[in-house]
Amino acid sequence: MTGIPGRVFHVWLAASCALVLLFITVPLVRTLASPSLEQMGATLTDPDVLRSVGLSMGAAAVASLLALIFGTPLAYVMARREFTGKKILESIIDLPIMIPHPVIGIAFLTLAGRNNWFGRLLGSLGVEIMGTVTGITVVLFFVGLPFYINAAKAGFESVPVRLEKVSRSLGASSSATFFRVTLPLCRRSMLVGMIMCMARALSEFGAVVIVAYHPMIAPVLMFERFTAYGLKYSQPVAVILIVVSLLFFLALRVLSPSEREGA
Repeated sequence: MTGIPGRVFHVWLAASCALVLLFITVPLVRTLASPSLEQMGATLTDPDVLRSVGLSMGAAAVASLLALIFGTPLAYVMARREFTGKKILESIIDLPIMIPHPVIGIAFLTLAGRNNWFGRLLGSLGVEIMGTVTGITVVLFFVGLPFYINAAKAGFESVPVRLEKVSRSLGASSSATFFRVTLPLCRRSMLVGMIMCMARALSEFGAVVIVAYHPMIAPVLMFERFTAYGLKYSQPVAVILIVVSLLFFLALRVLSPSEREGA
């Protein structure tokens, strides 16, 4: 097999790269360029927009913090232990990535709705899920958690087991080894996981719109303005979300360990 001639191969590479980049950038650039400066100024001073963006950022930040607290132990166990059913557990952890997100909203509505015993129990404890910031945060935590766990798991796997064994041989307890050796060595991966969790949470719409249409997060506000007023009034909100997402992923690229650093 002689393969593709060199010139044809390089033309194919260049054309494919150009088409993919154009496919991604042209719609986004067109959206960014569509609103006028006057429209953007009015949107950036609109109290409803500021409130919705602030709510999105705040709830996503809390969701990423919850992922750090509750996802780190599971990520460590998944990285360091082999056990029966591990592949099934990994699949369950990744399930929120795959299933349609309105299904997530329906699942929470089924579990924590006011007509359900668990929802009534939460209500008796003063915890309201449906139509509250708490509910929004829970949903964002649910959809973002797999991204944190997978990133943290990769970080724990990158820490040589021998370092932990050396620490234990010098008399450190398992907890001391975890907090003084393992965590510091994979803190960058954990931070990357938190950024990925928060970025994913910021983009959530389908589950939130079922659990809590009000108070409105930014994607829900954009959808409402599109359906009520049309493209002109939803584009400025879309611009804000695009810019915020770009900043998150720039931070992600800066903080992600490179192959050279890992070598």
